[in-house]
Amino acid sequence: MMCLELYFPHWRDLKIHESSPVWTGASRKIRDGCKDYLPSMYYPEIKCGEIKAGFRCENLEKLTFPDETFDLHITSDVLEHVFYPGKTFQEIARTLKPGGAHVFTVPLVRENKATRIRAVRDEQLNSVRHLENQEYHGEHLVARDWGDDITRYIYEHSGMETKMILLENIDFGLKAEYNEVLISIKQGCH
Repeated sequence: MMCLELYFPHWRDLKIHESSPVWTGASRKIRDGCKDYLPSMYYPEIKCGEIKAGFRCENLEKLTFPDETFDLHITSDVLEHVFYPGKTFQEIARTLKPGGAHVFTVPLVRENKATRIRAVRDEQLNSVRHLENQEYHGEHLVARDWGDDITRYIYEHSGMETKMILLENIDFGLKAEYNEVLISIKQGCH
């Protein structure tokens, strides 16, 4: 929330898509404060674009939104679970308006190291092949341990430049691991 207030103080007037929100903290504040907010979840059993339990079904790897739909995409600790993050970053860039941004968190567990792929999807066999010991966040398989090379990866796959902001402010209780916020910007005027 702090990064939205700092970098996008007019966020309440923007068109925002948030993938996999949790109705506490920032997600609730954004939902309650933004005039044009669309939350989505991925439900593999239904067609993307359909509504289930108040959420639009969307797969970040192949979004059903038209080009240049949103001012902001928000994801919180989602991108370690996708099998094709390059496609995800391309889709986010495609659906952002020029000058729009993707504001997100992801555990950067490989500090000063390259990203490690933990699992890959075998489309022909419709299965997952594990390259490392299986790790889950709740019920969600971790497909990738992101490293400091994430900003280069995003640029190579989407053309978006990414800032990494480390939030450390003991006055606000911000002193912990994995408290980086990343902001990828689509080139162009907004």
